[in-house]
Amino acid sequence: MDKVLKEFKLSTWSINNKMTVFVLIAMIFLSGIFSYRSMPREAFPEIVVPEVFIATPYPGNSALDIEKLITRPLEKEINGISGVDEIVSTSIEGFSTIQVKFDFSVTPTEALRKVKDKVDTAMSDKDFPTDLPADPTVQELNFAELMPIMNINLSGDFSMDQLKDYGEYFEEAIEKVPEISKVDIRGIQDKEMEISIDLYKMQTSEISFNDIASAIQNENMTVSGGDLLEDGLRRNVRVIGEFRSAKEIEDIIVKQENANIVYLRDIAEVNFKEQEKQSYAREFSQPVVMLDVTKRGGENLINASTQIDAIIAEAKDNYLPSSLNVSKTNDMTNDTKTMVADLENSIILGVILVVLVLLFFLGVRNALFVGIAIPMSMFISFIILSFLGVTLNMMVLFSLVLALGMLVDNGIVVVENIYRLLDKGYSKKDAAKYGVGEVAMPIIASTATTLAAFLPLAFWPGMMGEFMRFLPVTLIIVLGSSLFVALIINPMLTSVYMKIKEDEVDLKRILKFCITLFIVGTIFILSGISLNIKAFNAIGLLLIVAGLLRVINTKWLAPATLWFQNKLLPRMENLYERNLKFALYGKRPRLFFLGTFGLLILSFILFGLFPPNTLFFPETPPKQVYVYLEYPIGTDIEVTNKLSYDIENKIQEHLTKFERDGSNFLITSVIGQVGEGTSDPNQGQQGGTTPNKARITVDFVKFIERDGIDTNDVLIEIRELLQGFPGVNITVDRPSDGPPAGAPINIEIAGDDYEELIQTAENMKVFINEANILGIEDLKLDVEQGKPELPVVIDRQKARRLNVSTGQIGDALRTSLFGKEISTFKDGEDDYPINMRLMDKYRYNKDALINQKITFRDQSSGKIVQVPVSAVAHTETSSTFSAVKRKDLDRVITLFSNVIENYNATEINIQIQDALKDFKTPSGIDVSFTGEQEQQAEEMAFLSKALLIALVLIFLILVGQFNSTSTPIIISLAVLLSLIGVLLGLIVFRMEFVVMMTMIGIISLAGIVVNNAIVLIDYTYLIMKRKRLEQGLAENVYTEELIYESIIEGGKTRLRPVLLTAITTILGLLPLAIGINVNFMTLFTEFDPQFYIGGENVAFWGPMSWAVIFGLAFATFLTLVIVPVLISIISNIKRKFLKPKEKLKLQEAI
Repeated sequence: MDKVLKEFKLSTWSINNKMTVFVLIAMIFLSGIFSYRSMPREAFPEIVVPEVFIATPYPGNSALDIEKLITRPLEKEINGISGVDEIVSTSIEGFSTIQVKFDFSVTPTEALRKVKDKVDTAMSDKDFPTDLPADPTVQELNFAELMPIMNINLSGDFSMDQLKDYGEYFEEAIEKVPEISKVDIRGIQDKEMEISIDLYKMQTSEISFNDIASAIQNENMTVSGGDLLEDGLRRNVRVIGEFRSAKEIEDIIVKQENANIVYLRDIAEVNFKEQEKQSYAREFSQPVVMLDVTKRGGENLINASTQIDAIIAEAKDNYLPSSLNVSKTNDMTNDTKTMVADLENSIILGVILVVLVLLFFLGVRNALFVGIAIPMSMFISFIILSFLGVTLNMMVLFSLVLALGMLVDNGIVVVENIYRLLDKGYSKKDAAKYGVGEVAMPIIASTATTLAAFLPLAFWPGMMGEFMRFLPVTLIIVLGSSLFVALIINPMLTSVYMKIKEDEVDLKRILKFCITLFIVGTIFILSGISLNIKAFNAIGLLLIVAGLLRVINTKWLAPATLWFQNKLLPRMENLYERNLKFALYGKRPRLFFLGTFGLLILSFILFGLFPPNTLFFPETPPKQVYVYLEYPIGTDIEVTNKLSYDIENKIQEHLTKFERDGSNFLITSVIGQVGEGTSDPNQGQQGGTTPNKARITVDFVKFIERDGIDTNDVLIEIRELLQGFPGVNITVDRPSDGPPAGAPINIEIAGDDYEELIQTAENMKVFINEANILGIEDLKLDVEQGKPELPVVIDRQKARRLNVSTGQIGDALRTSLFGKEISTFKDGEDDYPINMRLMDKYRYNKDALINQKITFRDQSSGKIVQVPVSAVAHTETSSTFSAVKRKDLDRVITLFSNVIENYNATEINIQIQDALKDFKTPSGIDVSFTGEQEQQAEEMAFLSKALLIALVLIFLILVGQFNSTSTPIIISLAVLLSLIGVLLGLIVFRMEFVVMMTMIGIISLAGIVVNNAIVLIDYTYLIMKRKRLEQGLAENVYTEELIYESIIEGGKTRLRPVLLTAITTILGLLPLAIGINVNFMTLFTEFDPQFYIGGENVAFWGPMSWAVIFGLAFATFLTLVIVPVLISIISNIKRKFLKPKEKLKLQEAI
């Protein structure tokens, strides 16, 4: 028996209270399943950032006026709020938007409250406009609500009014779904009661706009006269005068002098009609009424989609005509389901691979003891994550994939050590108690070091931190759960069920049992096929597979496992022992260490000589292609619509090459939207009407159905197809795979003089283009000066003499052209505005507008006076800015561009910066590189700092664990040397260095590498201590032979768990790294595995997975060879520096 025996109190308690632990297992199992099923599903995690968006409409005003009247006063107040990090604003014609970014120490609720207070303060100022159509809208910026989760399209042989009614039916029904934030109807307009005024008839009758407005307002009302008491009853007296038709409005008397009566019909036409077109919508070039459905942040996307499907199905059955076509397009639910299912299947496949490895190394029974850590740890994690309100998204699921191999690490060490003691003759209980006791502190320390590696990532600041923090949080939870399983559940189970030798197997009995399973399974499958019940198919196939596995295990797997354990593994251990003795002999340890350190230096040199392509964030094959069209502001929507229609047809014609058997196997839809809701979501939340903009969305089928077509190539083809359209800005882009980071090339030019800024930006654009820097797609300015303008210049002296004010002139022109809402027309429960404006033939006639007469009653004479606008003002022709953009109270112009495929954005930006050293920037103008490059530098700085902090935390934990500095130094060197594998792997296989993912992979690797080293070193020191006691040596006194033998024995004993932990971690990640996809759900329910290689997940997570795999593969060599070498070097150095008394004791012992 061993002389040094330890116990761990918690493990001993679980062994002594097995029934309590069994109940706990049952509770974890049931609660874990419930939590998993109830967690909301979404593709990307919910990003909650303290950002506030302020939207203020002020129709009819230029961008400069909006900046002066709205944006600046609001910015001035908001700038005084504590915690504001950045203020970005855009002023366009008729609309102001301000985005206020706060420091993350401020909560979103607090940020919203502070901004609302300041907006109220600004509005109370006497100079702030009082004639806004609505107060500024102040709301939290929610990235989940920037893009709709789906489009619902209605089409058929129906009038637009009918389609609108059906659309409004769906709008009302879908907005009742709790998960839905809003539904916007595109392709149709709201109606209005329009009063089209004949300018000359109005002037001849000496009637003003105000006369018409007053007449309408005085008639269109319902007035309560109070209660009339009659015969003991109180009757409410109401004067009902609200208009019920256009004819009633036409019959209103506008003017009456003596016998001269002027009805509204005499000077105007009244029509109940659609408002001016604000949007168009098409599916495959055919007009549709489209509903943009937007989800609330943090809600379950799949639940929302299921409820919407039920609403559509119910409407088709009970309300809608059968000839109405209802289609769903751009449905994010499909992508989410696919992404979540692929990651879930990667977990299942990883579990299968891990368990197979465990079977060979540990045998069936011990493999099950270790394997139980995977589901139990995940169930505990689901319970905790669900309690914390975390959604089931790709970050959480990948964290489980990454942790998959690590979940069994602690279990392997515990079960393997318990089995070793049981084999030595200990009872089950004692083997479990002492087996855990020997390794409890090392696995706690190793888990703590792994958690320490991820802990700094949990404090990742900024928007990227909000996006990525679910990775470290989930890993910390799941790895902590695995430690709980290893110390509480595994000891109890092994103390009850572990055996050295399995019972004799009755092959005939097993065959009978398996045949029974096969027959029952077949019955279930036949019933499932005939009754179309997929659950029966799954049960039947599971029974058949279980029977086959039992036969395979008994007949082939069990003998193969015994051969591996009794023949091959001992040979591997002996081979390793010989190699380790070779490495530890004489001066070879120093040579091995110096050679490995030299390899590290060489790998850095090769990385510099042959650098891989660097990306900030991984790019997946696009699920959609977005084509954004932008004409100069002021372009009529009909012009934009015509070009959009032509481009839609051109794209569809190009995509006909993917047609097969009369249908397109690559494309699900081509959606065209013009006007409202077509801005680029990567530019943040926006507002206002956009008649100059259009968006075309090409939606692809799922990856498995693309027949090997790379949708990135299709994107490039569409980009090349749309070259050469003059006068319009066309951008071909993909959906963002993460939080918005800005353009790869993003140059901000800030100053006060906007004209000078634009000129400088234009000159800089020409200068960079002339530098012939390869890889720049198309440099663009985010604003333009081409917006045509017709300034009306007032002669104040003439106006004063004629008693005409600027306000009268402005009001007359605004009402004539833009129109004025003067009352409300009620139709049932619906309210429609009553707008008055000039007839189109006068409204769009410059001469008629400028020569119109302003009619008013002179206060001094009491007579009606008419003054032509042209008598007190004249017009000029000029152009103004399409928008005025500001950042931190300074005006700013941004010069931006995407980067052509396979070019390095970082290198291009360096070349641009070098070129701009010769560019003469006017004084008072600042130039800065921002966007993706700025964020990349910030995130790289944080990740480097996080890696350093992780290493310091790991070092401190190790010092506490071993009460020594030499052991932490050995382990820290192992972590540093593991970079060799990562760097050489990227160089040899020419993989991309993805800043975000590869760096996180390196940080993860640091935590993983430490585990094996701790267990190996701790066990080696334990053997050294035992041998010292056996030889009667004093404390800290070790002979050279004792050190040598202890290192050999420790390495040989720990070979199995070291190999196991490395192999299981690598195999857990391998399906995701190379993109092996098997759909186990469809395999068992429909007998269709849907097997394919690749996909969005491998593109997104592959760089991180490969960083861990490359590093861990090399780190296994480090653990098995270099760590023992370092132990030998440091232990022998310690021997040389023993105190005189210790040296004397050592000589006596020898």
